[in-house]
Order: sequence, then C-alpha cells, then structure tokens
Amino acid sequence: MKLLAIFIGGGLGSLLRYGISVWVLSFSKSNFPIGTIIANVLSCLILALGLNYFLSKGIEGWQRYFLIIGFCGGFSTFSTFSFETFTLLKNQDYLIAILNVIVSVILCLFVFWALFKNFAQN
Repeated sequence: MKLLAIFIGGGLGSLLRYGISVWVLSFSKSNFPIGTIIANVLSCLILALGLNYFLSKGIEGWQRYFLIIGFCGGFSTFSTFSFETFTLLKNQDYLIAILNVIVSVILCLFVFWALFKNFAQN
C-alpha cells in the first residue's frame, strides 16, 4: 500500500509541476525559472502543512507516504532547479543564476520555517 501511495502521489505531483511550467511559459518569456520556483515553494508549503497535520493527528499511514514522499517528491524540482541554474551559468547569465539560487533556497526555507515553526515548538 505504501509503494502504491508513493507511486500515485509522485505521478500527480509531477503532472502538477508540468502544468505549472506550461502555465508560466504561456505568459512569461523571461530566462528566470519562475515556474520551478513556484513549484518548489508550493511543495514546501504543502509539505509543512501536511507534516503539521499528520503529526498533530498522529497519522502514520499511507497518507503520509502519498503526500510527503510521493506528491511533494514529484512536485518539487531540485533536479530541474539544478539544470536550469547550470544552463544559466553556461549561457553566462550569472546574475540570474545567482538570483535563482538565492531566491529559491531562501524562499523555500522561509515558507517551510514559517509554516512549521509553531508545530515544532509544541
């Protein structure tokens, strides 16, 4: 059951990530990888909220595997983030590459911290 939950969650997360990328590309022609940042920040938000909920309710079942490992794992995009940053560096878009790293890491950490800090203190 755990493997099936991870498999289905990962597929759904990947589809949503693709949908966000297509949506962003429909209105943005910038080199800045905003679609990846949106997916990563939303994944951190969902992960923090999900962890808060599961831990507060004592849920240890397939739902945790579905959301945390499957959905958030398929939805977050570290490999895409790395590829896009590498491509920016290769194309000598150094400022955009550095901004991508800084914005992505700081924003994702902040979102996770802001949503998870209250639960961690309890």
